[in-house]
Amino acid sequence: MSQEPMSAGITDDDKLWAALGYFLPLLAIVALVMEDKKNRPYIKFNAIQSLVASVVLSILSTVTCGFGAVLFLVMLYWAYQAYQGQNVTIPVITDFIKNQGWA
Repeated sequence: MSQEPMSAGITDDDKLWAALGYFLPLLAIVALVMEDKKNRPYIKFNAIQSLVASVVLSILSTVTCGFGAVLFLVMLYWAYQAYQGQNVTIPVITDFIKNQGWA
């Protein structure tokens, strides 16, 4: 996972919304609907990435009869990284959403 910070145009509000999207995926959906938030690249990227990660982790948890739920703890780490303004790179998922042109 990458530790270098993103560009300097990230505000504290951007960091907060990005982190909350990992902590509560419902807020990521809210951020993508709000006009002023969905136009911010940092918020949009992290909101989409957190939603895809939530879906993938939910499927893993279901397939493993709940044992995959432990992986949701990693969402807290990604939320922390987003709040610090760092690039949050999730193996496979980050490349997938970039290749799809979603972020």
